[in-house]
Amino acid sequence: MQQQHLRPALLRATAAISALVLAGCTSSPAETATNDEPKTGGTLVYASGDAEPTCLDPHVGGNYPQALLATQVLESLVSRDSEGTIIPWLATGWEVADDGLSVTFTLRDDVTFTDGTPFDAEAVKANIEHVKDPATGSSTGYLAMGKVDSVEAVDATTAKFNLSAPDSALLESLSQTWVAIESPAGLERGTDANCEAPIGTGPFVITDWVKQDSVTLERNDDYVSPPADAGHDGAAYLDAITWRFIPDSASRYAALQAGEVDVIDNAQPDTLVAAEGEDGLSELDAPRPGSSNRIELNSGKAPFDDVAVREAFIRSAQVDEGIESLFFGTADRSYSPLASVESAAYSDPSLFEYDLDAANELLDDAGWTERDSDGYRVKDGERLTVAFPVSTNQSIPAEQSLFEQIQATTKEAGFAVELSPLDLSSWYGALAANEYDAVSAPYTKVGPDVLRILYDSAGITPAPSGYFANHSQVSIPELDALLDQANATTDEAERTDLYAQAQAIVLEGFYILPLYDQQNHYLLRDSVVGLRAMPTVSTPTFYDAWLDE
Repeated sequence: MQQQHLRPALLRATAAISALVLAGCTSSPAETATNDEPKTGGTLVYASGDAEPTCLDPHVGGNYPQALLATQVLESLVSRDSEGTIIPWLATGWEVADDGLSVTFTLRDDVTFTDGTPFDAEAVKANIEHVKDPATGSSTGYLAMGKVDSVEAVDATTAKFNLSAPDSALLESLSQTWVAIESPAGLERGTDANCEAPIGTGPFVITDWVKQDSVTLERNDDYVSPPADAGHDGAAYLDAITWRFIPDSASRYAALQAGEVDVIDNAQPDTLVAAEGEDGLSELDAPRPGSSNRIELNSGKAPFDDVAVREAFIRSAQVDEGIESLFFGTADRSYSPLASVESAAYSDPSLFEYDLDAANELLDDAGWTERDSDGYRVKDGERLTVAFPVSTNQSIPAEQSLFEQIQATTKEAGFAVELSPLDLSSWYGALAANEYDAVSAPYTKVGPDVLRILYDSAGITPAPSGYFANHSQVSIPELDALLDQANATTDEAERTDLYAQAQAIVLEGFYILPLYDQQNHYLLRDSVVGLRAMPTVSTPTFYDAWLDE
């Protein structure tokens, strides 16, 4: 089991600060390296390299940049601890019906949204309805709440979720920021106003958003509702957070070195190596849960509707050397559909051994026997072309270079891989138009139920946002049945076995080429104490953080 790795300065957290943890993984508590009490006040500057959200409400769409920022503002019904156990947050307890068709939550009675309205069961009901409303345009939250038929406000502190079928992943799903609870009054303002500044119960409040520059968050002085594993009670220590958007990796790191910012995300492999020799800097490594980083092969159309061609592509892709040379030891090779932080991850390295001879034989047998003057395979006058759109907002430069190396090695077998760097909007458009043969589209979700979202045939149908998750376009009734059964069972051993069987089908069908865990590297100055990653989707939380200046 993989743990978060801390560099020396991060161990300066006080004993009151809870352990730095990964979703579903065990980590030992941070050691105390200072006798100082946490200091109140100051403005922390955070610099993000992720694409600036077009909407700050994580119900709308549902991507990771939204979750990064919303973690500071919004709260969920439940969270997870460092052991992967679901723990109370806005809900103090829950009870699953014997038939699994309902889950009843008992809610805190002392929480108020930052607009002054009360948090209660009606608010929970309004939020789930907002996520499930097609007009909201949700993808991540909508897919996670797929089995929720309705929410009943039994009384002010009791919310009953009625399900279409048992859902063993419901609590995992509800721990995620994409279904966090927002003020119903805020939601009623309309999408535009809510996208500018969603209203929550969290430790910080969004007060300003200057597009292409920064978001300002100020402390919620009336805050009372930290998750059960938080390091203190009451309001946050920081006065404010300035959340800057600095897309260029070198510029982010330079700003950190100069003391212009206190924390950066998306630290690149070469930057991580350089930072090891820098005094005054620390690293927080918090890989995301859910899927591994992987290349998905579109089995819904030629050429990858032929399993032999899919296997030939995978056998001719030289991945290991690329990861070793481009990531400088900051990423380990994956052979699983799931991130290694998921205890249910199943691997089969034998399926991904580089074998050019085998690839050539497979393509010959599949009828791709001729080559054109450029060395690419040809059949019936058509070149063996692989359209591969690449999101420059989501694929870091090292990963884009890895794709180029895969392009070069698969060419030896005769594949013409056409890499198309696109901004996020154009990339989504290419997927929606089915104008891709291969794509890298990491998906973050707590727990192994992410497999159902990614590989159930229902995932070929777009969510209301227009996004669909089954990019491999896998449609296998046996696989659907396994994923449904795993989602319905509460027996952990049976659930893990069913998910292993499902992963074996995906891997042995050569629908994906696993690469490595989704990377989540934060660099911070030594003056930042108490920062941790949430044990849900590994976003940073600044509630317990303070500035030792």
